[in-house]
Amino acid sequence: MEKTATFDRLLQIMDDLREKCPWDRKQTIQTLRQLTIEETYELADAITEENWKAIREELGDILLHIVFYAKIGSEQQQFDINDVINGVCDKLIHRHPHIYGDVKAETEDQVKQNWEKLKLKEGKKSVLSGVPQSLPALVKAMRLQEKAKQTGFEWDTTSQVWDKVKEEVAELEEVVQSGNKEQIEDEFGDVMFSLVNYSRFLDIDAENALERTNKKFQRRFQAMEALALQQGRTLNDMNLTEMDTLWNQVKATEKL
Repeated sequence: MEKTATFDRLLQIMDDLREKCPWDRKQTIQTLRQLTIEETYELADAITEENWKAIREELGDILLHIVFYAKIGSEQQQFDINDVINGVCDKLIHRHPHIYGDVKAETEDQVKQNWEKLKLKEGKKSVLSGVPQSLPALVKAMRLQEKAKQTGFEWDTTSQVWDKVKEEVAELEEVVQSGNKEQIEDEFGDVMFSLVNYSRFLDIDAENALERTNKKFQRRFQAMEALALQQGRTLNDMNLTEMDTLWNQVKATEKL
């Protein structure tokens, strides 16, 4: 009852805002789109940092967007929040026959395989068709590989994948000598794709790993700038050897 009352409170607030607030009244699904993308990335940042307080807040923002879209859908006589919730409930029940039916699925992989088979029966022409075209390339690579795995198109061992990484690196090194930018880009993409595959076998989220490195680089670089200022200088005044010395100082400080 408490959960229902809490959700009803949010729905009532949404009704009030849509009726009385000039900004909320003006919004459309198109104007909300970019804001929703931004909120999703803010949630992703909070998850990367394992900031539970921020995760809770960002989940609330995303829930607000879901309710907002449903409110607009109701106004356009397309669907309402009940349709949204019942739709996902029906989908979950249909795609979990090992819970709500008599299908056997003892492992995570069997569950995923059944899921993809059901989606094909629903009219999907390819197991890859459910991967959004607008996904960031690194995330898309992981999702494509995970989807392909459900058909059995997958290496058997981690060492096989690492051998493939080395093979792709060698091909990149070879084509770099040609100076052909298009071929270099193709081979560089193959290296990255194979590294994403390797991350999967290591049970690592490649996108999250890269983002952690991005944050680490930003933190260390800004610390270098601060050290340079303490010396009355800027990084632009320094040569690479001097900056490398500052970089090593920052790294040493982080290890203490």
